[in-house]
Amino acid sequence: MEAEAVVFGRAMDGHSEDVATAVTALYEGHALGLMRLALVMVGDRPTAEDVVQEAFLGLYRRWPHLRDRDRALTYARSAVLNGCRNVLRRRRLPFRAEHLPPIWSAEAAAIVGEDRREVMTALHRLPARQREALVLRYFCELSEAEIAETMRISRGTVKSTTSRAMAALARMLREVQ
Repeated sequence: MEAEAVVFGRAMDGHSEDVATAVTALYEGHALGLMRLALVMVGDRPTAEDVVQEAFLGLYRRWPHLRDRDRALTYARSAVLNGCRNVLRRRRLPFRAEHLPPIWSAEAAAIVGEDRREVMTALHRLPARQREALVLRYFCELSEAEIAETMRISRGTVKSTTSRAMAALARMLREVQ
């Protein structure tokens, strides 16, 4: 009998070590980007970390059932988006970005910080699908095909949703000024 490995709190047979290796490699290569995606979507680091961890735990659990393991990153992105949707749905308070990346001077921090808050607030006033399309396109720099696959919508829907979102975001930001 093969030695058992304990992975994610479960005793698994030796075959699961291959699963753990594959999921770990995917995590090491993409967790940071998915964390940034979750952080932009939910606004705070601890929640974003939880969302990403849950996505990878789900990926690990579902690995034997994946039809196309080359699309595991797409599965993880979709799981992160779904996790963010669930978090935002449960929240009673409005979105508030707590994380601001480092800035080079106090003046720049004041200017960029306020601009960033206005953009993030406007972004979170958009409908969920529009917000997700913009974040995936401009923050994660995904192609239309990758966005369509991640959101499970057509490329045409990605184009129209992104266009409507940009127009709405521009209107909101003009109102602020």
